[in-house]
Formats: sequence, C-alpha cells, structure tokens
Amino acid sequence: MNLTVNLRRITHPGPTQNHQPLPSSGRAGRNLPAAITVGVTMAAVALTLLFVSRAAFIGLVCVLVVVALWELAGAFARKNYDIALAPAWVGGVGMIVSAWFLGLEAVLGALCLTVFAVALWKLIDTSSDRAVTDVMATIFVLLYVPLLASFVILILKSPHGVWAVLIYIALSVANDLGGWMLGVLIGKHPMAPRISPKKSWEGFAGSLLLSIAVGIGGMIWLGGPWWWGIVLATLTTIAATTGDLTESLIKRDVGLKDMSNILPGHGGLMDRMDSLLMVAPAAYLMMRVALQW
Repeated sequence: MNLTVNLRRITHPGPTQNHQPLPSSGRAGRNLPAAITVGVTMAAVALTLLFVSRAAFIGLVCVLVVVALWELAGAFARKNYDIALAPAWVGGVGMIVSAWFLGLEAVLGALCLTVFAVALWKLIDTSSDRAVTDVMATIFVLLYVPLLASFVILILKSPHGVWAVLIYIALSVANDLGGWMLGVLIGKHPMAPRISPKKSWEGFAGSLLLSIAVGIGGMIWLGGPWWWGIVLATLTTIAATTGDLTESLIKRDVGLKDMSNILPGHGGLMDRMDSLLMVAPAAYLMMRVALQW
C-alpha cells in the first residue's frame, strides 16, 4: 500500500505552492550570487557532457524533460488539471531517443503514439472526472517540452554536431544576458505588462543586439554566410521572447511566482528552459537552411 501511495505521489505531484524566494540583490528581482552560481554550474555540466559524450548529453536532455514535465504537472494541478505524467514521461523520453536514432519523422510518430497512450490512460483512470480536459492539457505539455526539446537532439545530429548545439546555447544565453543588461539599466517601456511586467522593449533590443553579434560570429565559425547570422539571431530572439512570455502566462494563470524552487536564484527548471525550448526549432530550421544540411 505504501509503495502504491508513493508512486502516485510521484506521478501526481499535486498543486505547486509558492515558496519564499531568496532575498533580492538588485533591480533584476533575483538573488544574483545564487543565480550566477547555479547558472554557471548548470552550464558547466551541460557543456562538459556535450563535449565528452553525446550519449550523456542526450541522457541529460531526457532528465531535464522529465523534471520539466513534473513541474508543469504541479503547476497545472493548481487549476485541477491532472497531467498524465506516466505516459508523458515514457513518450517524452521516446521522442528524444527517436530524434537521435530516426529523425524528425520518428519524433512526430512518437508524439502521435504518446497522445494515443495518454487518451487510453485517462480512459482507464476511473478517478479522473475531467478526462477530456486532462488529455488536452497533457497534449499541450508534450508539445511544449519534449517535442521542442527534440530539436536540440536534431541539431546535435546535424553535420556540425556539437558546435551547432554550442551556437544554439550561446544564442539563448545572449538573449537572456542582453535582455537583462539593457532591461535593468534603461528598461522603461513594458512589453507585456499584464504577463511579465519586468520585460521591456529596451530589454528586447538588448537581446537582439547581443544575439546578432553571437549569430554572426557563430555562422562564420560554422562556415555559413555571415548575414544568415542576423536572420538566425532575429528569429531566435523572437522565439526566446515568446518562450519567456508563454511561461509567464502559464504562471500568471495558475498563480505561481516560480515553477518550483529547485534552482536557488532562478526558481524552477522551466524558468530557465522556457526560452531554450522555443529557440531550438527556430535555430534548427535556420541552420538547416543556411548551412544546407
């Protein structure tokens, strides 16, 4: 009985509670020492695995997908949505593995199979009285997390492999860093005050400028036309901003400050993955066109 209860707690995390964040150390509203320490540590782990072992990096992506789905399940539970975590975890990992071994078509196939499994899971689960809305919510998180994360693996599988992934990560970091710098220094005009009051048009300009510098340098490094770096940076900046606002919209709707408190100074994993997820398909498609994969 205890084992059954513990397993259910894992697959049904329950409504996420708001936690008291660490004391803010500046205008950014975060504890910068903690945020920088955690951010540098995460980057070091990801880059080490990326350059040492592709299999280990793919494993890391799978772990991140599992944790991100768990966070979203807890957030959605605040609105009484019951995400079918068990089939979502299996299907999400299956999509990541399919991306590496079989490509984009297999990812879409795995997504379809997972949707079928989720519907069947909810039909069997007699404890759910909102099966249709639960299925729709689960499909949303499948599209939001593992499907988008699969494009990271497709970038890794490309002819430029590790270096293309590094440029993709650099573009995401440039978006956050450029937006933070100009947003904190001169940000006065909110971009979406109802969704994310601290996100400003000045911050967006900072994200775009720094991303363009990274995009041009990255495209030259990968052997492509330099001007494609401007196109790449523009689209990834728009995608990253969309990712930030999408996650902020979810948190606003469910009444959360952060998706969780597992990353001191940052909040939850999804609070860091939001832009990375949205940037992945944009970076993949633009690199594929520009570099003729």
